[in-house]
Amino acid sequence: MNGPNGPKGRMEPTSPATLVIAALATTALAWIAISNFWNSLPTLPWLPPLTLIGLAIFEGIEAYSTRNRILRKEGAGPLQPLVIARYAVLGKASALVAALFGGMYVGLSTWLLTQRGVLAKVSENLPQALLGVAASIVLIAAALWLERSCRVPPSERDKDVPRQNRQGGNDRAPDDQNA
Repeated sequence: MNGPNGPKGRMEPTSPATLVIAALATTALAWIAISNFWNSLPTLPWLPPLTLIGLAIFEGIEAYSTRNRILRKEGAGPLQPLVIARYAVLGKASALVAALFGGMYVGLSTWLLTQRGVLAKVSENLPQALLGVAASIVLIAAALWLERSCRVPPSERDKDVPRQNRQGGNDRAPDDQNA
């Protein structure tokens, strides 16, 4: 079943606007939560930012490998289409989760920086919050790279056919059709 903008149920690339809105909303919520519940919060753990870094490393390696395999570079073996689809979904989901975590850590970091000389526990929590911000940014980059790496390049035949004649008059670029 086709809608006005093409086939329904098709996965679109992650929109940067979606990530920014998610991060900003989470930043505001984190700021409000930490300012209201600071005295009852434990010290921030190191495990979440380290986990984000580990996931970013994994996704970066897989993005590089997947792109080489899709482009059939020398020494890169074949890759099952279902694996590529799973990696695309992983990249899309990871980018959103990283934006949410990043927003939370930005909210925590900015609040902690404003309270630096006032509260004693701030110096115990600030390194974890700043590492969380950095880890989230790295994961967003790796996730978007993984998602982008899963796109199949247009074939030689698609390059020769004018845009208007592709797929029954659909005027979208081939990259848009292979998300």
